[in-house]
Amino acid sequence: MPGGADLGYCRALNGPGNKIISQFVWNGGSYLGLCAGGYYGCGRVEFEVKNEEMEVVGSRELSFFPGVCRGAAFSGFTYASENGAKASNLKIEKSTLNDVAPEEFRSYYNGGGLFVDAEKYEGIEVLARYTQDLSVIGGDAAVVYCKVGNGRAILTGPHPEFAGINLDKNAGPEGYECLVDAIVADQDKRIAFLKACLLKLGLNISEENAVAPALSRLHLSSIYPTDVGQLVERLKDIITIAEDDTKRIIGENDTFILENRGESLSLNSLLDVLDNNNESSEDKIIDYNKIEKRIQIHDRGSPLLKETPYFNHDTYFQHLKEYRLFSRSSPEQFGSFLLYGETVTSTNTILEKNFKLLQKFPNGLTAVATLQIAGRGRGNNVWVTPMGALVWSTVVRHPSQLESQAPVVFMQYLAALAIVEAIKNYGADYADMPVRLKWPNDIYAETPSKDGKGDNAEKQFVKIGGILVNCNYVDSQFLLVVGCGINTTNRAPTTSLNLIVEALNVHRKAKGLTTLSWFKQEKLLAKILVTFEEMYYQFCNQGFKPFEELYYKHWLHSGQIVRLEMEGGVKARIRGITMEGLLKADELDEEDILTGRVFTLYTDSNSFDFLKGLLKKKI
Repeated sequence: MPGGADLGYCRALNGPGNKIISQFVWNGGSYLGLCAGGYYGCGRVEFEVKNEEMEVVGSRELSFFPGVCRGAAFSGFTYASENGAKASNLKIEKSTLNDVAPEEFRSYYNGGGLFVDAEKYEGIEVLARYTQDLSVIGGDAAVVYCKVGNGRAILTGPHPEFAGINLDKNAGPEGYECLVDAIVADQDKRIAFLKACLLKLGLNISEENAVAPALSRLHLSSIYPTDVGQLVERLKDIITIAEDDTKRIIGENDTFILENRGESLSLNSLLDVLDNNNESSEDKIIDYNKIEKRIQIHDRGSPLLKETPYFNHDTYFQHLKEYRLFSRSSPEQFGSFLLYGETVTSTNTILEKNFKLLQKFPNGLTAVATLQIAGRGRGNNVWVTPMGALVWSTVVRHPSQLESQAPVVFMQYLAALAIVEAIKNYGADYADMPVRLKWPNDIYAETPSKDGKGDNAEKQFVKIGGILVNCNYVDSQFLLVVGCGINTTNRAPTTSLNLIVEALNVHRKAKGLTTLSWFKQEKLLAKILVTFEEMYYQFCNQGFKPFEELYYKHWLHSGQIVRLEMEGGVKARIRGITMEGLLKADELDEEDILTGRVFTLYTDSNSFDFLKGLLKKKI
């Protein structure tokens, strides 16, 4: 639970939210509260008492530390500033931590508290103490460990998670640069203390410090290589050429350098990129948007496997040709152009956030990545995509005159349906893959057991994929970026298609059936894109009506009874999707009798926890 101010946490979590957190910890989970997150984990907060502008006093529900957290521990604090910030010297209680921890170190501090009379409470251990003069009374406990049922919590007043290298020496009052230097000087001790705390919480930690992922070169290729040259020609009016003949496209979010094969320098690691941006520390928070991305042009053939070892372009394009050959609707656009990067920020960001470039890209151009360091979801969700997830984004140009018969809102449903159908038609006998749809944009799978219990085992569903559609309107058409991700070859503990295949094969062997081959990313991507394009052509001509039966066959919600949080918790039964793309639900009374009232729910403002039967507001 991070720093900031804990009143916002109270507004969002008091009641049901805190109950979930509390149950998690009491049942064996761990809680790490930093500064305001530390205040929030206490029984009572007393912050800036008698200060009319900043006073916050009151009880807190979690109460992992049953007493008072009192602050600010040092005077001078002002919200949203570095006033009152300190390099607080912390003395470590070695008897409560393992040998990894240092004797003492200086940690960034800005507004945190002290844990009053921590020693008198049973189940509480002081991990670190302030050594400088404090502005409040109640002891000197700066970091405490709390035994909570079967779980545990560590609460901090200072910010041991802050690396000094990420603090701007010019951001604070006079003398602030000395504060930064002190924290930087104790960097190794800070990391050692933080590792000791994580071990105390029962977590497994890496023995080595990992370097931030390196952004790799992007490769622009096509099923017909000569078409790449024609595409680059279309880009000419947004390309700037420097005196050294470097060709750049300066997008709204990213800058791209265009390179022909053989003329570029190798970027072997992120440190090479950081050196080019005058940043050289592995602990530095990196603004990936400022790093120039390099696009290598492949207009004479596909990238070599040694250039893209995790994605075989020849294999992909060969499967794309084969699937198209056996298609009745002559798909020829989706996936013909490929923009592949081993490690990228986000395939959706590269396309959708650089609108000048997006407008030049042809229908069906697809960006693919092996790793994403800033993958995007609904709302503000961001995550790192692990190795083994197939992630891609496809450009779709949807004419506005089709909106009445083929509303653009259905594109997320169509993409999800294409993924499920492609998985089930990946090859012979794959129809048994237990893959399902969750409204509005997630792919779920029923996970079969490996113990041979088979059909009688209780069904369990887990998310294995998702879809995000971004839409712009320009030149009488909707310019869409359809982003998708599916766990394909991931290892445990992530559930993936191949782990499901592995479990299914146990049952197939027991029944004397042939086993299924593992999914290959190149083949699956080709299958999905061909299926998506086939469906899209039919959708443009006939709307979503022809897909309704198939969609309902695969989704999880037919007849499901749910509670509508946004309507005060009323009970309703899911009926289906309207022709406007909204979810329709019929109200029920407490005896499950229809009342006649009907609700229609928007995808952008509601989410569906089908395991708990709850439709809730998106925040």
